[in-house]
Amino acid sequence: MRISVVTLGCKVNQCESAALTEAFAARGHTSVGPDEPADVCVVNTCTVTGRTDYQSRQSIRKVVREHPDATVIVTGCYAQTRPDAIADIPGVSLIVGTEDKERIPDLVAEPLPERPRRIVGDPAGIRTCSAPPLDRFSGHTRAFLKIQDGCNAFCSYCIVPYARGRSRSLPEEDVLERLRRLGRNGYREVVLTGIHLGAYGQDLEPPTDLARLLRRAETAAPVERLRLSSLEPLEAEGVAETIRAGRRICPHLHIPLQSGDDGVLAAMNRHYDSAFFAGLIRRLVDAIPDLGVGVDVLAGFPGESENAFLRTVALLEALPVAYLHVFPYSRRPGTAAADLPGQVPEAEKKNRCETLRALSQRKRQAFAERFVGRTLSVLIEDKRDPATGLKRGFSENYIPVLVESGPGAAARRIVPVRTERASAGRLFGRVAP
Repeated sequence: MRISVVTLGCKVNQCESAALTEAFAARGHTSVGPDEPADVCVVNTCTVTGRTDYQSRQSIRKVVREHPDATVIVTGCYAQTRPDAIADIPGVSLIVGTEDKERIPDLVAEPLPERPRRIVGDPAGIRTCSAPPLDRFSGHTRAFLKIQDGCNAFCSYCIVPYARGRSRSLPEEDVLERLRRLGRNGYREVVLTGIHLGAYGQDLEPPTDLARLLRRAETAAPVERLRLSSLEPLEAEGVAETIRAGRRICPHLHIPLQSGDDGVLAAMNRHYDSAFFAGLIRRLVDAIPDLGVGVDVLAGFPGESENAFLRTVALLEALPVAYLHVFPYSRRPGTAAADLPGQVPEAEKKNRCETLRALSQRKRQAFAERFVGRTLSVLIEDKRDPATGLKRGFSENYIPVLVESGPGAAARRIVPVRTERASAGRLFGRVAP
């Protein structure tokens, strides 16, 4: 059969879609693109915001419309939390929740009823981190490796613990073996990812932690570069010395702030204050040369006054961060924040997001300008920049770099690039001799 997998959302979802694609291939099926004829279409959904719920529904409808004769299967976090809403979409054959996602390649061989069949359990009972070995990560120059799943934090705005269940980790030996497999298949960089990555190892027996895993990966050297996805503020400092002392772990951290106002942080159930966050970022930047720090920030949380928002802007303006990921608060039924007073109007959320995104552009440009005239290690990607036609890649500290074509600028290689100028948060340069 011809199988199409459409993915929305985070790097963990991308890992799981890649595993599904590989599992289908192992059973003799053929992977096809979303615009090609398909016998089975899998939509791996996201539910982190109301916007992603909408995008998930739109993607499902698009797949049904463009593949009227295909078996349409919906899985992912939106399928786990809102199976009833998906069941109302005509043309869906199967809805699969978190616990049974890996069974999809076998489920397609079973007869399906006319009405959508639902296989949606309670993720709270899942106790192991399921991450089938991957040999290929189609369409990506770097590979993602899920080493942790679930979350115990229950921030008041977040639906993800209800969609993913409790925190659970992939054993260290399994992580190292999967890294070796990806390295043997030509991947120069692997991004270690999870829903709550900094909680890695706490559930294992004996318990371990992310810093120990990174030290083992540094010694084993299964790939040239390791990059970390998002780490919580209370956990980021634990890996700083490992990054500083090593050669393979990229000097790049993504750390969610969410708000620079202490009252809002308390209402979010975030267990730090703005002074701790500011001190953390400064200590990390002082300790790790050329560290690139990205920050998540949430605009328009219930009760966020204009002054509270301005405190967030002022904090971020003062900190040495490289970029922001900006999100409007999204009211999620079933979360504590959904019933809080002081819901911020949508138009005001939009205005606040625009202010923060403009700040992010200034931060990106200022950070890139620091590295003009220097030689950076850049992983060249398969695709060219559509606006300039130049080859593109990312430095170790996650600056986008556009590279003049020439000897040495081959895709999927890590090459030294001498930078010449910065524009719109990107660096331009040539491969160094």
